[in-house]
Amino acid sequence: MTRFVFNTAATLDGFLADTDHSLSWLFAVEGGTPDAPEHADPFAAFLASIGVTVLGSSTYEWLLRETSALEKPEAWPDAMSGKPAFLFTSRDLPVPAGADLTVVSGDVRDHLDAIRSRAGDLDVWLMGGGDLVGQFDDAGALDEVQVSVAPATLGAGQPLLPRRLGPDRLHLTDVDRRGQFAHLTYAVGRD
Repeated sequence: MTRFVFNTAATLDGFLADTDHSLSWLFAVEGGTPDAPEHADPFAAFLASIGVTVLGSSTYEWLLRETSALEKPEAWPDAMSGKPAFLFTSRDLPVPAGADLTVVSGDVRDHLDAIRSRAGDLDVWLMGGGDLVGQFDDAGALDEVQVSVAPATLGAGQPLLPRRLGPDRLHLTDVDRRGQFAHLTYAVGRD
């Protein structure tokens, strides 16, 4: 059965990105990339479980800037770890040539069947941002939250998940040390 999994990194004070939607704080942390030796095996196992990726426009625009995928379309598959993707946006954004990217807008509920179908028997990676992931939770389509907590604070920025999910809904299932990161996995229960 297809699950919807939010896998991300966040600062100790609960931010995904700074006020400019930048992840530069993440790359300043030793081992702050998924291909770092301490992350490689667990991240490879995670990617093997994923059939499709979902992202919002801020995450997408950051990826375009960081990878220069519009100028170098061959960078896009690496940015998506070789997975097809769904982009949720209400704006007309450029798409790298040949990208396996489905651009959608509107209510998450209207696209759940298409996303599940594209994932096949595998899971869906809700890459972010936090507000989009919150919309999936609102639609009853958030099954797991995986957070790699970094030894950094920002004081302000884009919150991890701008929704209230209490301890009655979040159940810790795993804790793993990955270099300087504490990787936490929570099953998400329904109300």
